[in-house]
Amino acid sequence: QVHVAESGGGSVQTGGSLRLSCVVSIYTDSTICMGWFRQAPGKEREGVAAIDSDDTTEYADSVKGRFTISKDNAKNALYLQMNSLKPEDTAMYYCAADYWCLVDGTRLGANEYVYWGQGTQVTVSS
Repeated sequence: QVHVAESGGGSVQTGGSLRLSCVVSIYTDSTICMGWFRQAPGKEREGVAAIDSDDTTEYADSVKGRFTISKDNAKNALYLQMNSLKPEDTAMYYCAADYWCLVDGTRLGANEYVYWGQGTQVTVSS
């Protein structure tokens, strides 16, 4: 059974930083793609950042230069370092994984991921 679990959410003020972590149980096989997604109340889930099995990364325009996705193969872990946070970054953040995620030139399509965590809340106050 695949298990995906996020941690590290919380509340910060504008300009602050948070680091999200995710452990993926299928990660013993390194040929997977992993990503971070977020969903704010009343909005659709959107892709934030993804990292492929060859370490290719992709970011949403709204977070480029502020967020960094990384992984630790030894720990089966995925991370999202979020700096210069803004109130519009407030959302539930989800970790997702799958064996293949590059579709139509992007790795940020939520429909392409099969395995999802329960989410961790990030709240940025002004």
